[in-house]
Amino acid sequence: MTVPVARDLLFWCSIIDVGILVLWFLFFTFAHDFTYRVHGRWFSLSKENFDALHYALMGMFKLAVIMFNVVPYLVLRFVLS
Repeated sequence: MTVPVARDLLFWCSIIDVGILVLWFLFFTFAHDFTYRVHGRWFSLSKENFDALHYALMGMFKLAVIMFNVVPYLVLRFVLS
């Protein structure tokens, strides 16, 4: 795999992953009760635990996107150009 191909792949992966994160945030914000009811059928979580779990997972996902997609893309874009 050449550097331009890897750079383009990381760029599009970053765009898709940030889109997933934004969609997750919007769905969690505007359909919170629906999401809680659906997950409440499967797991016995209080609303506070449900919110804390989603907040923590969104944070971990954001860090993973930055660490594994955005930073390598920026290195390939600006350092190895």
